[in-house]
Amino acid sequence: MVESVIKKDENNKNEQTSNIDKILKQSLLNAHQLFSYSDPTETTTNATNPNTNTNNNTNTNIYDEDESKRIGLYSKIKDEYDSVKNLPPPQLKKAAATSKQAAGTASSASSASALNKPTIEEIEVDKSIDNIIKSLPQQQDEKRRKLDSDKNQLSIYTPPSNKENINIRALNSYEPLTYTKPEWHPPWKLMRVISGHNGWVRAVAVDPSNQWFATGSTDNTIKIWDLASGELKVTLTGHVSAIRDIKISSRHPYLFSAGEDNKVLCWDLETNKQVKNYYGHKNGVYSLALHPTLDVLFSGGRDKMVRVWDMRTRGQIFEMRGHKDTVNSLVSQNADPQIVSGSSDSTVKLWDLATGTSAATLTNHKKSVRAMAMHSRDYSFASGSADNIKQWKCPDGSFIKNLSGHNAIINAMALNEDNVLVSGGDNGSMHLWDWKTGYCFQKLQTIVQPGSLDSEAGIFSMSFDRTGSRLITGEADKTIKFYKEDEEATPASHPVVDWKPSKTDRY
Repeated sequence: MVESVIKKDENNKNEQTSNIDKILKQSLLNAHQLFSYSDPTETTTNATNPNTNTNNNTNTNIYDEDESKRIGLYSKIKDEYDSVKNLPPPQLKKAAATSKQAAGTASSASSASALNKPTIEEIEVDKSIDNIIKSLPQQQDEKRRKLDSDKNQLSIYTPPSNKENINIRALNSYEPLTYTKPEWHPPWKLMRVISGHNGWVRAVAVDPSNQWFATGSTDNTIKIWDLASGELKVTLTGHVSAIRDIKISSRHPYLFSAGEDNKVLCWDLETNKQVKNYYGHKNGVYSLALHPTLDVLFSGGRDKMVRVWDMRTRGQIFEMRGHKDTVNSLVSQNADPQIVSGSSDSTVKLWDLATGTSAATLTNHKKSVRAMAMHSRDYSFASGSADNIKQWKCPDGSFIKNLSGHNAIINAMALNEDNVLVSGGDNGSMHLWDWKTGYCFQKLQTIVQPGSLDSEAGIFSMSFDRTGSRLITGEADKTIKFYKEDEEATPASHPVVDWKPSKTDRY
C-alpha cells in the first residue's frame, strides 16, 4: 500500500510540472501573437490603395511602438523563460535494497521516463519559442550581457591566489616591504694631493704589484708615480694629443695607452719605451680594456666601434659594430659577457667574443654612459650616467636596481673588494655606495687646489689600489688626490641612517 501511494504522489508531481511547463510555453506564444510585428489588415489596405501617403507619420509611430513592444517582449522572455527553459528531470526516491522493491523501482523508473519523454506538440512549441528568441534584436542581448557581467564583477569577490597578478595580490594582501640593511663601511677622507701634470688628469691605473701607479693627462704625457711616497718616477712621451685611458697588464710588463690622436700604444715597462702600435681607429680612442686571462686588448672611441686586438701580433681580430655614438667605457671579465661597452648613445652592449657580435643591448639609460665598473665576484656590473647608476646581472644583463641621488654627469666609477662603489661627477661631487643594497653612506666634495677656479672641481678618473684601502682620483684642477678610510670611525660614531630605498630604485 505504501509503495502504491508513493507512486501516485510521484506521478502527480510529474504531471503538475509538465502542465506548468506547457502553460508557460503556451502563454509565451500567445504573448508573441498579440505583439506581432506586422498586421495583415494593414498590408491589404496598403496594397489596395498604393497612392495613399497621408499616414506615413502614423506608420512610423506604429513601427516605433512595435519595436518597443518587441524589446519588451524580449525582456519578458529573457526574465521568465530562462528559468524554465531547461528544467531538470524529476528525481525519484530510491526504495530499499530488496528484490521486490528493486523490481518496483525498475518499473517506476520506466514509467517516469515515459512521463518525461516529450511529445510532438511540446517539441514544436520549443522550436517556435527558439525561433522567437532568435528573431529578437541581438544588440539588446549584448547590452544585457554586459550589464550582467558588470554586476557580477562588482558583487562577487574571489580571494587572490598565488597565480594571479602581482598587483591584485599587493592590493588584497597587506604585507609590509622588507629591505636588507646595508653593511657598515667607514667613511673616507682626503689623505694627499699630488701636483705634476699641466692638464686635466683623464686616466689613472694601478700596478698589479701595488708599488706604483700611472696617470695620463691632456698635456700628452704619461707619468708614473710611487704609490707609497707619491714621488714622480718616469714621464713617458709619445702621444701628440690628450691621453684618455691607461691600462696595465697583469700578465706582461706592458702598459697600454689610448689618446685623441687615434693611437693605441704599448709601452715596455722594463725599458720605458714604446714597443708596439695598434693602428685602425679612424678617430680618437677614449677607452681601453684588457682581458684577464687572454692576450687580448679592447679599444673603443669616437668611430663608434669596439676593436679587438691580438697583443702579440698587433693584428685586429674583430671590429664590433653596433653603437651609434662614441664608445666611452669598456670593461672585461673571464665569463660571458667577456666584454661590455658603454656609449654616448645611452646604451650598454654585451658582446659575444666568440663571434664578434652583440649579444644584448641595454636601453634603460636616458643619457650618455660614460663610466662602468665590474664586480670581481658578484657576477654583476654597474653603469653610470647622468640619470642614474644602474646595476646589471650577468650574463643576460638583467636589471637589478638603480642607485639614485648622484645628480651630476658621472665621468668615473671604481669598485673594491669590500663592496664599496665610488662615483665621481664633473662638478667635483663624489658618492660612496654600498654595492649590495645601493645605499649611499657618504657624499664628498672635492676641493680645488689654490690658484684654480671653482669650476675646475671635476673628477675625470679614479681607481682603487690592489688592497682597496686607497682611492686615487684624477681631477680637472690638474691634481691627483688620495683618499683613505677613517681609522677612528666606528658604527656608533657613524651609524647607518635613512637606508630604506626609494620607489625609483626598482625601475
